[in-house]
Amino acid sequence: MRIDEQPRHRWVDEQPRTRWVDQSPFANRRPDLRLGSRSHRLDRAGGTAADRIAVQHTVGTSTAEYSLLLNAPSWLGRRGVGEALADAVAELRAIDLTYGPNRRDSLVSRLRRGEISPESYPPLADLVDRCAAMRAATDGWFDAWAVPGGFDPGGLLGGWAVERAAARLRAAGIHDYAVLTGADLVVRGHAAHGGPWRVAVHHPTDTRRAPLVLEMTAGAVGTSGVTGRRGHVVDPHTGEPADQLDAATVIGPDLAVADAYATALYAAGPTGLDWFRNGSDYRALFAHRHR
Repeated sequence: MRIDEQPRHRWVDEQPRTRWVDQSPFANRRPDLRLGSRSHRLDRAGGTAADRIAVQHTVGTSTAEYSLLLNAPSWLGRRGVGEALADAVAELRAIDLTYGPNRRDSLVSRLRRGEISPESYPPLADLVDRCAAMRAATDGWFDAWAVPGGFDPGGLLGGWAVERAAARLRAAGIHDYAVLTGADLVVRGHAAHGGPWRVAVHHPTDTRRAPLVLEMTAGAVGTSGVTGRRGHVVDPHTGEPADQLDAATVIGPDLAVADAYATALYAAGPTGLDWFRNGSDYRALFAHRHR
């Protein structure tokens, strides 16, 4: 029997939700995930329901490290969960190998050299279309074509990879998970303790501030500027390194979009806050001005 033919809990793909919560009750309540902390990112779950299988797994590629936390239904069995996890990890590794702009033989590098067109590979066409859409949404502040050396989707490639890996998990029947990379994450459903994922977002530059705690059942957090590398984001209008902000963090439904918005906000500075008004599904969480 194929995995998509097995019985499973009915799943309604809800609109991503992020609930802002009062900080005081969390003084003695451990978060499930931490972002922006120099210490650990993952806190062990307080318990797992009898009908669930909880898994934590970390994998590295040539450019990033990813942590996957799964709260899988027991009907999948440990073998099924292992296969779903392996499929998601394979997707992350394949994207690193196939689309990394620093790899000479990658599809992105071949596209730069004019050897192929975006239409040659549907996922490449999707990646290019997303970059074009974000260039329009950010008034040109996210511009994958303005990067030295030619087309470079790096500002959203990591988020795109995570979203594609997450789609593999959902296709296998796992709808409660978190995937983290650096200061970025995607979550869906519930943590192993049965409640929403509790995410502590540490301020990217001020370690004295208490973390902002979110409860999330679906959504993404994307950050630009916390690597410590000055000049890693270029102002697409001048070609010079962006220097208005130390860091920018954006939350919303899709990590590729949140990542691109964070990159653009980092480059544009305070003027980019206008993108998140008028009912936008995305919100700037941090936009810390460079001193």
